[in-house]
Amino acid sequence: MILRPATRADLPAVLALLADEERVVDPASVTVTPAYERAFADIEADARNELLVLVESAEPGALVLGCLQATYIPGLGKGGAERALIEAVRIRADRRGGGLGRALMTGAAERARARGCALVQLTSNKSRTDAHRFYASLGFARSHDGFKLALRATRRGCDGSDAV
Repeated sequence: MILRPATRADLPAVLALLADEERVVDPASVTVTPAYERAFADIEADARNELLVLVESAEPGALVLGCLQATYIPGLGKGGAERALIEAVRIRADRRGGGLGRALMTGAAERARARGCALVQLTSNKSRTDAHRFYASLGFARSHDGFKLALRATRRGCDGSDAV
């Protein structure tokens, strides 16, 4: 298994993983919209963001087994060190239980440590109790309650215009 930054060629497989946690979605059935293209390009261009994939091998077109997004956040806490925020963690439904999630999360934590991050944090939907047990087994501790506020579904362009 290899953990590496996602490429544009991985985008359909990543979107398939994000589409349904309970079953395998064929990446060929996924529509890569312009909004997904823009989001991927933004992540790829941002030195503080990584979309990581766990793949079977280094061969081009290797099966994407899992993914996550890591965002590195500067802050004044922890002596000014960055923290890594992990989101969108997924492992293929038909490959769970074999240590891939552990490899994905351990690899992401090692990348954060090598970058100088003082901690790794993540949020998980309250209904995902199996995931919570998994994260606890990796040493993550429940420390905060999170809150979200949904905003309108447009994206402000750099020029101030709204993009859908």
